[in-house]
Amino acid sequence: MMVLLSIVQVLLSVATWIILIQAILSWLIAFNVINTYNETVRQIWEALKKITEPFYRPIRRILPDFGALDLSPLVVLLILYILSNIIVPAIAVQLQAPPTI
Repeated sequence: MMVLLSIVQVLLSVATWIILIQAILSWLIAFNVINTYNETVRQIWEALKKITEPFYRPIRRILPDFGALDLSPLVVLLILYILSNIIVPAIAVQLQAPPTI
């Protein structure tokens, strides 16, 4: 069971990095440092959007519309942080605790 929790921890870490990379790439595109006319940039951008959109969609339904400001990545990162640093370690401690009779 601990192996499964380790895999979950790695997946949460990978998801966090994907969201951070997507956010940085969106800033670079917004400030025209890089543009989507480049085929490689466009493919990376579309791939990251397809990966992150299932995480963002439920959050966007709940959050009010802030116009151009999208807070859904921040909310998803907060949820991933809580899962990674609070819930998964608590489950690991419960699994390692000796059974009480």
